[in-house]
Amino acid sequence: MGTLKMVTVTPGNVREQTLFCVKDITNPGFESKRKWFEKRHREGLRIKILKDNQDKMIGFIEYVPVEFAWRPIDAANFMFIHCMYVYSRKDRNNGYGSMLLNECEREAGSKGMSGVCVMTSKGAWIANKTIFEKNGFAQVDKRGRFELLSKKWKEGAVDPQLMDWTQQQKKYQGWHLVYANQCPWHEKSVEALMHVAMDYNIDLQVQELNTAQEAKNAPSGYGVFNLLHNGRLLEDHYLSATRFRNIVKKEIGVL
Repeated sequence: MGTLKMVTVTPGNVREQTLFCVKDITNPGFESKRKWFEKRHREGLRIKILKDNQDKMIGFIEYVPVEFAWRPIDAANFMFIHCMYVYSRKDRNNGYGSMLLNECEREAGSKGMSGVCVMTSKGAWIANKTIFEKNGFAQVDKRGRFELLSKKWKEGAVDPQLMDWTQQQKKYQGWHLVYANQCPWHEKSVEALMHVAMDYNIDLQVQELNTAQEAKNAPSGYGVFNLLHNGRLLEDHYLSATRFRNIVKKEIGVL
């Protein structure tokens, strides 16, 4: 593997180290996520980037105490993984994902937590469960396309659970986009969707989530991106303008 290093991103070095997903610090999404990260860092959220001996980014992990997780999770005294990603396919069978997980587990253990948990899915914008199962995680809950996996080391600790986000959906009548800047790509998507909505004279109500509790009570499993129409969840992850245009045409019956 050569010499590897694990870099801890902080509000003080974030412009130098970047956010991995968005490396261009002039990108508006970078600044939105940076401001979000600065607030969340005080709540215990951590971003770690794995680099090689040439300072090239290999992968990253973002985790936070579950009480401050931006997902519909009901748990206590666990660390929760928001995101984990190894960029290059050629690097995905070299143990790098396990190294990132070990970093999260080490910190959770040092804080006296009961374990680590993570949401997974075969769908878009979220990891599947394979890497976690290889590292001793077990599925403890499932709702829709989302699974909740946990690795706990404290006997008797209560397993984390998924909250019922479908109960939140009916209150969103009309067109609604509910999002958070936990993902730096959301700002680009929000702007694109608003332009499409104007093209079709749709009154798209846009709401930014500002706290973890708001995200826990969001109307989708992903939590931080929710597109709804008349009480129905249409999408739960980043959308392009083209994809949204196709959704609108289907919803309003345009051929």
